[in-house]
Amino acid sequence: MSDDIRTKLGLRPVINVSGTMTSLGASIVVPEAIAAMSAILPQFVEINHLQRKASAVIARLTGAEAGFVTASCSAGISLAVAGAMTGDNLLAIEQLPDVTPAKNEVIVQMGHVVSYGAPVDQAIRLAGAKAVLIGQATSTHRFHMEKAINEKTAAAVYVVSHHVVDYGLLNFKEFVEIAAVRGVPVIVDAASEYDLRIFLEQGADIALYSGHKFLGGPTSGIVAGNKELVRAAFLQNMGIGRGMKVGKESVFGVMAALEAWEKRDHAGIREREASYLNLWKETLANRPGVTALVEPDPTKNPLDRMRVIISAQEAHITAWDLAAALARGDQPIIVRDHEVEHNYFYLDPCNLHPGQEKVVAARLMEELDKARASNEIIATPFENRSKYRFDDVLRWPD
Repeated sequence: MSDDIRTKLGLRPVINVSGTMTSLGASIVVPEAIAAMSAILPQFVEINHLQRKASAVIARLTGAEAGFVTASCSAGISLAVAGAMTGDNLLAIEQLPDVTPAKNEVIVQMGHVVSYGAPVDQAIRLAGAKAVLIGQATSTHRFHMEKAINEKTAAAVYVVSHHVVDYGLLNFKEFVEIAAVRGVPVIVDAASEYDLRIFLEQGADIALYSGHKFLGGPTSGIVAGNKELVRAAFLQNMGIGRGMKVGKESVFGVMAALEAWEKRDHAGIREREASYLNLWKETLANRPGVTALVEPDPTKNPLDRMRVIISAQEAHITAWDLAAALARGDQPIIVRDHEVEHNYFYLDPCNLHPGQEKVVAARLMEELDKARASNEIIATPFENRSKYRFDDVLRWPD
């Protein structure tokens, strides 16, 4: 029998070329974090004191004045927004979300209201705040933000993600500038970002990171920034944050992951990922109806992905059917397919165990050969993806 715990549990042994996706378990946890979690799990600690230790590590790595660990980056949004409304008023903290202070509006660009598994604005509303959406889906101008700020404005949220609209909106520096002039704190959702310092350096008051994506820690979120605002967010653990708490193992695991980040061979990792991309590019070269392009990360993380563009007429299969075919079988390969209606998907090399890149190459050849051998083009109606997308989860736990 395989030593893979997934096989023993009856789970599919997924190969992840989608990226640091929560739905797939986010990332490969680094050995340092695993060791730290194992070491602290049998022991009792005073959690608030442990969070003080975490604050020092977070401050060193991010340049923040203070920081703490919470359940997720999404939780971080709710806690930071709540803190911006209540400050250190313990009664106000207990009364959320039913009773909110006079300042209870949070500005966010409409083009930033995306879903990372749940809507961004829902994380704001969970705190009891009112999300004030400015601009339109593909257009926000300075006057939209300037005129939206008033005596009720508690904070402004800026989202950095490959999901957001990447044109026509206020860029980060403009957003911060407008908020700073009017004394509005800026909270940045930087869940999947590699650079732990840039947003605070460029004027954000709070930066939120995932502890379990590029950092390779346990499932968690990191709240970092201005000491008073971070303290106010931390105090929400006595209120709405109670259901977003983390255990000692997550706090210590994130501390270990952050310290491992300092010592990581980032250049060596990029070199290995480049070798995977080169293998896939060679595999797909001269394949009828297939174009493979290596592209930089859209939010300027220091990594590349491969865009696989499919011409169904020549490849005899659509991009979405090829993605679905790769996801089937004994060793499912899950690609990054959130834009697949445009006839392409991405292969992300950052979460592979050694040797899996060859499995990906072999499965690509297998499915493309099978499609070319078919007499008809494999083309299921794209609308079926929308129609049946939630069938599995709606049947859960069956």
